[in-house]
Amino acid sequence: MDKTLKELAKEGVITPEMEACAKAEGVSPDYIREGIAQGTIVLCKNKKSSLAKPCAIGKGLKTKVNVNIGTSKDRVNIEEELKKLEIAIRYGADAVMDLSTGGDLDEIRRVIRENCPVPLGTVPIYQAALEAVEIHKKSMVQMTVSEIFKVIEKQAEQGVDFMTVHCGITREGLERLKNKERVLGVVSRGGSFIIEWMVYNNKENPLYEYFDELLEIARAYDVTLSLGDGLRPGCLADATDAPQIHELIILGELTLRAWDKGVQVMIEGPGHVPINQVEANVLLQKRLCHGAPFYVLGPLPTDIAPGYDHLVSAIGGAIAGSAGADFLCYVTPAEHLRLPTLEDVKEGLIAGKIAAHIADLAKGVKGAWEWDLEMAKARAELDWEKQIELSIDPEKARRYRMEGGISRSKACTMCGEYCAIKVFEHAYKKLVGRAA
Repeated sequence: MDKTLKELAKEGVITPEMEACAKAEGVSPDYIREGIAQGTIVLCKNKKSSLAKPCAIGKGLKTKVNVNIGTSKDRVNIEEELKKLEIAIRYGADAVMDLSTGGDLDEIRRVIRENCPVPLGTVPIYQAALEAVEIHKKSMVQMTVSEIFKVIEKQAEQGVDFMTVHCGITREGLERLKNKERVLGVVSRGGSFIIEWMVYNNKENPLYEYFDELLEIARAYDVTLSLGDGLRPGCLADATDAPQIHELIILGELTLRAWDKGVQVMIEGPGHVPINQVEANVLLQKRLCHGAPFYVLGPLPTDIAPGYDHLVSAIGGAIAGSAGADFLCYVTPAEHLRLPTLEDVKEGLIAGKIAAHIADLAKGVKGAWEWDLEMAKARAELDWEKQIELSIDPEKARRYRMEGGISRSKACTMCGEYCAIKVFEHAYKKLVGRAA
């Protein structure tokens, strides 16, 4: 059997993917190799996939941003999802997840895979549960362990690079959940599927009980396991409670087992967390999960902003990233409300990219401060074209500038002739002249 990227890294081998990621990050190929070997960096690439834009995620690297796309049972339009994918790539998504739950899931995934140049992720339990109902004509809780693992292997065969698998929910964890009344219960869709199956069948979580079988599939295809947070808090009142932390402890134990088998791992983190608990959650994950890369949804530090949750997520994501989180899952303005539109995808991604960059400034990631310094110089020189080119969304910056009606002027419609930069420049020349 071919060796995985992790196994090659441990043997000192530097692959073309490692070299490409090192060049993109401005670090040495050996830095990427060593991080993969130690487990502090993941390079999500299925042996079956060919990525035009591979990316490494983890310690010392740029904070990455993922975009979720996919159909729902109420809205099946693959053309629209491909347009979302196009927007995601155009505006700098580092990875994409197909969370489709409506239509021909295999065909939808095939088309997305063919058109996706970055790492592609999925949540296999979605398809396993839907097939139980729609193909096998039985209840979701009657799906068999074999059917779950067949879906996992099928998706791996299609070239999925990373998979969210909710392996950390255990019967012991459910006891903690039962003994601690939550305001919002379980909000992870995959987590709720697993819990319902466990309760109905009075059995252990199959993804935990048969974790070794899962590792065999992951190793065979070199799929990175994104160990999911099925018991993540869905509101501030439930944050950092016993069920959440118990699951995190289990994920740390499973991380070591995966590494022993040559399988790369990242850990998924909480959704809704008060701002004064965000850093603590990151530190807990890094400690309990042995420095594995941390993939966070948001986090969202308030529950009261439907329609603006991309902004809420950016606040939480910037703090989480600066504390050491490595991978941010974007949140759109449509979060908690509906399936996102094309514009929602762009708005959510841009907010996530801003949060990631703010985190990189705090981390001292190579290139982050240089970008801001170039913008500062362009502003000092009132070089509007340069400012637009350097902006995270040049199209929007240019549109706003044009709408001001003075696109060729050195001023803007906010200050006009009373521009602080121009006034100071005039005063500074006199000040320097006096000193001379």
